[in-house]
Amino acid sequence: MHVVLWDTRKNDAQKDFAGGMGVGMYPGRGGLRGRIIQHMYRRDFRPPALHFAYLAAILRRQGHDVSYVVDRTPGPADVYVFNPALMTLGIELQVISRLSAAQPNARILVIGQVAFALPDVFQELGVTVVRGEPESLMENWDEVLGSPEPVVNVGSVADLDALPFPDWSIFPYKRFRIKYDFWKFPTALIQQSRGCTFSCNYCPYIIVENKTRFRSPESVVEEMQYGMKQFGFQSFKFRDPLFGLDRKRVVRLAELIGQLPRKIQFSIESRIDLMRRETLQALRDVGLTSITVGIETPSEETLRRYKRAPINDDRQRQFVELCRSLGIRTVAGFMVGFPDDTRENILDVLHYARRVNPTFANFNIVTPYPGTEFYHEVRDQIADTDWTKYSVYNPVMQYTHLTSNEVAELHAKCVTKYYFRSRYLQANASLLWPRLAALAKRIMIAPPNHIPDTVARPAVAGLIAEHGDGLGEAPAADRQTVTTDLPVLPLEQRKSA
Repeated sequence: MHVVLWDTRKNDAQKDFAGGMGVGMYPGRGGLRGRIIQHMYRRDFRPPALHFAYLAAILRRQGHDVSYVVDRTPGPADVYVFNPALMTLGIELQVISRLSAAQPNARILVIGQVAFALPDVFQELGVTVVRGEPESLMENWDEVLGSPEPVVNVGSVADLDALPFPDWSIFPYKRFRIKYDFWKFPTALIQQSRGCTFSCNYCPYIIVENKTRFRSPESVVEEMQYGMKQFGFQSFKFRDPLFGLDRKRVVRLAELIGQLPRKIQFSIESRIDLMRRETLQALRDVGLTSITVGIETPSEETLRRYKRAPINDDRQRQFVELCRSLGIRTVAGFMVGFPDDTRENILDVLHYARRVNPTFANFNIVTPYPGTEFYHEVRDQIADTDWTKYSVYNPVMQYTHLTSNEVAELHAKCVTKYYFRSRYLQANASLLWPRLAALAKRIMIAPPNHIPDTVARPAVAGLIAEHGDGLGEAPAADRQTVTTDLPVLPLEQRKSA
């Protein structure tokens, strides 16, 4: 049987993010500064959704011929599989409609989070919506193909270790790179767990289920070794939404990664209260380069309102400083544009981000994802149902105190005013340019995290000096003198990472 996995890279959609709903690329708002930031992010070449790599392995093991088609009309096949993001839904519906007319005897399956949340949009197209984890097709492929029902529930994979390793051979894997996490490529996506036990009401990760399942550390590291040998992967991005929930597994995983035949880099996503210093150190020693955490907003009232478990006091700033001292990049997520946000609320988020000062700050506009509790709560406030705008960079709701344009402008201000400042460069340069930092230390000159203010400002093209800060008086905590004497890893450690 010939199976085509159809995909699109249009609309800058990154399908494996936001729980499979997908996110877009920063659109470059904010003048020259915004366009510079947009250019930096466009240097990445993201892997396709991990589900597709698993399906390629599963279907090939079963003896099927599997091909991957991007942004063109596929040739004749027995089965076509689509995995739409919200941003690409319109494009994929058009392709499905054309295929249904041109290949009436072929089966068309639609998988993923969007299909799970919006099965009705496919109702008139004669396709089969697969609700649940696509990898469950390993057990019931024939049953699904034989079902006359428009929606088939396949549930979740009971034993994640029973899955074959993802097969990247039909994808352009040599090009895979995620530069904000790594400086060694190509990069693979990997998982050691699935699911999340928290209940943030805006989060699409918990639409399918609200529990966590694990793979064994041995299986994960065996997959790493396979990826290194078979495809030449040098870095791995863990796609677990809650890495580190089981600390014993993490310790064992670090131990096994340290036994790999050569050094690799990897990144994780977690909560700061799950990552103790000794855990971070153990992971850093074997290749951890970046950790993504959700900070969202400094407002505990807002966090509790939307069922996000807040982490108060000063632990977030301390965590970022700890990671910096260990040589680990931090990617912190912040959210602006809640329904009741004011200009002051949004600028508070920016001021807090500047105080915490992570290596990368992702400012996302709150987006009502279908299937989430938040979506149903604000349904009457949704002003735009053009799915191409559901990228986390566009306001799509009506706001109590702001217009959509004001939210977009404030969001752009957050993005540009965060990066274009001397304190950001002073604190993060050694993490952004680790090889340069190591070289600077080796030849005994001031490393990048000691860049004086007179050098740092020209380094951002004089934009701060020319245009001013644009924020008015910052909170005292943001104006305080901050020591930049943070340690740079020894050269031998940088080389081994």
